Order: sequence, then structure tokens, then C-alpha cells
Amino acid sequence: MPFIAALIGYVTKRVAIEMMFRPVEFVGVKPFLGWQGVLPANAERMASTATEMLTTNLVDPKEIFARLDPAQVAKEIEEPLLDVVEDVTREVMETYQPRLWEVLPTGAQQLLLKRVQAEAPRAITKIMREIAANIEDVLDLKHMVVTNLVRDKALLNRLIRDISKPEMQFIARSGIVFGFVLGCVQLLVWTFTKSPIVLPLFGLGIGWFTDWLALKMIFLPREPKRFFGVYTWQGVFQKRRDQVAADYGDMIAREIITVPNLLEAVLRGPKSDRLFTMITREVQKTIDAQASVVKPFVAIAVGTKRFQEMKQAAATQAAHRVPETIRHAENYAVNALDVRNTIVDRMRRLTPLEFEQLLRPAFRQDEWKLIAVGAVIGGLVGELQALVLLH
Repeated sequence: MPFIAALIGYVTKRVAIEMMFRPVEFVGVKPFLGWQGVLPANAERMASTATEMLTTNLVDPKEIFARLDPAQVAKEIEEPLLDVVEDVTREVMETYQPRLWEVLPTGAQQLLLKRVQAEAPRAITKIMREIAANIEDVLDLKHMVVTNLVRDKALLNRLIRDISKPEMQFIARSGIVFGFVLGCVQLLVWTFTKSPIVLPLFGLGIGWFTDWLALKMIFLPREPKRFFGVYTWQGVFQKRRDQVAADYGDMIAREIITVPNLLEAVLRGPKSDRLFTMITREVQKTIDAQASVVKPFVAIAVGTKRFQEMKQAAATQAAHRVPETIRHAENYAVNALDVRNTIVDRMRRLTPLEFEQLLRPAFRQDEWKLIAVGAVIGGLVGELQALVLLH
């Protein structure tokens, strides 16, 4: 009986762990006849909770982006930026007045291109400074993280499962110990009563109690506590604070708050129109400042209204093409933003209760389901055990 009870304890824990993460999508007949992993089923809530932790306690977008040196960004993207400037200038001129560009003296063409190209890095520097100072106007970090985690439920699973792997192992192994101890009690009760109801009741109790106790021991007590004057215990998750911080920081920086994801959020997120407005405004200022050398030729040839349309077209094209050139500064940005070390450092400063919220929400709302499943499995195994003994 103690060995079977230990098996019940282990199996119920393994089932509970797998039910947290699998299957990623609902399997069965919706809405009730089937199952979806607890985390994937509550992806939006879980993602929102994780994001709240990130943006409230760990990552300040304004502080992070202030680490970028606008002049260095301009230097990193200088070559592709000059190509964009030349392409946009030629395309606009050839679209609005193809013959005019051809009849302009070569010297005038080159002078215009070189002046705009020379000004482009300074324009980018100004744009980057404005973005860094007003990052909340162009980047919704919460929306970016939640969107990515909800869209990729497997990533959400990895985020929780990878940082809590030792805790999951503890849950499963503790089931063996707790189950064996309770199995010894079960054996004594059976010896004195020989009642068939003892086995399924103990099976149910072992499945329920060991699941409940293991979950509690992951998080509590938050600080080391001495029991009976001889044994000190601290929640498994709390005890691993430094390692959890390192693992969590690695994963967030590697898969969630990445430079490509940030660029995608800035360029196509809910606030992207503000970015393009910002860039368009700066490009128009640059054109006004640098086009004076050929403005008389163009204005006479196409008219002032047409010239304004050309300027707007150039600004619009540049606004859509310039952001893509920022991708060439990705390596520099990764090192400058230093997301990983920022998260690790901030996590190590969290209070025990704040630190607990990193993982606790993954269990809290639906942990009763996992405990109930453990109890049912334990009860069924106990009933099977009773049938074997009686026959």
C-alpha cells in the first residue's frame, strides 16, 4: 500500500503538471467536453499578468531607449540610409517631372543629392532623440508583449515552464515522499478496519493533499523558516531567486523584448502612425533646408503647388523606408539596450511577494482543477486497489 500510494502521489503530480501546459489548443468538443492546458487556455490573462510585472517592476521603456546614442545609430545605418535618400529623391523627381530631372544639369543633380545625403544622418539623429524622449508616443510595450505571447502560446508555455523546471520536478518527486508516508497511515487503518472504503478514500485524499501541499511548498514560506527547531524550509521558488532572475532575463531578452520585436511594434503597432508623422515632419524640414539650391528651377518648371506635392511625396516615402534601415543597427541596439541585465538586476531587488507574482498567477486561478484531477485519479487508483485486494 505505501508503494502504491507513492505511485499515486507521483502520477497525480505528473498529470497535473502536464495539464497546465498541454494541449496547447483545445482538444475535444467545445465548450466543456475536452481540455486545453491551463496556461494556453488563459493565454491573454497570463500574458497580461506577466506584462504588468515587466512594465511595472522590471523594464522602463524610456530608461531603456535613453541608452541608445542617436549619433551612433545614425553612424550604424549611414550606408543604407544614403541609398534610401538617393532612391527616394530620384523616384519622386522621375514620378512628378521625369523630364525635369533629366534636363537638370548633372552638377545640380549631384549637388542636391549630396546635400540631402549629408543632412540625412543629422536628421536621423534628431529623429532618434525625439523618439527616445517620447517613446511612449510611438511604442506600446504592453501591447507588444501581450500580442506576442497570445499569438504564440507555445512561447508562453516555455516562459513559465523553463523558469520553473526545478519547481515542477519538486512537485513530482514530493508526490512520491508524501504518498509513501500517507500510504503507511493507510496501511495501518486498513490493518485495523479491513474496510474497502478506506482505499479509495485514502487514494482520493493522497491525490488531493499531496497536490495542495506541493503547490504551497513551492512558494511558502517566502523567507527561510525554522520548523520544530531542527529543520529550515523556504519556498523552492523563493530559494532560487538568483537563478530564476538569470533564466527569466535571458528568455525575455532572447525571445520577447528583442530588437526585431520592438521595431515591429514601433513600425506596425497601434501607435505607428505617430512615428510616421514624426519622421515625415523632420524629413520635410530637411527638404526645405536643403532643396533651396534647385527650388527655383523646380518651382518654375512645375509650379509651387506641384512642388509642395513633390515634397510631401518625398517625406512620405522616406517615412516608410527610413525605419527599415534601423534594422542595420540591430547588433549595436542589442548591446546598448541591455534588456537582459536590466531585468536580472531589477528582479533581484523585488520583495519576496513581488517575486512570487512572477510564477504564482500561473497556478492560482485554476489550481483547484489540478488538485481536483489529482484527487479523482487517486480515488480511482484506490478503488482499483480495493477491487484487487477483495478478489
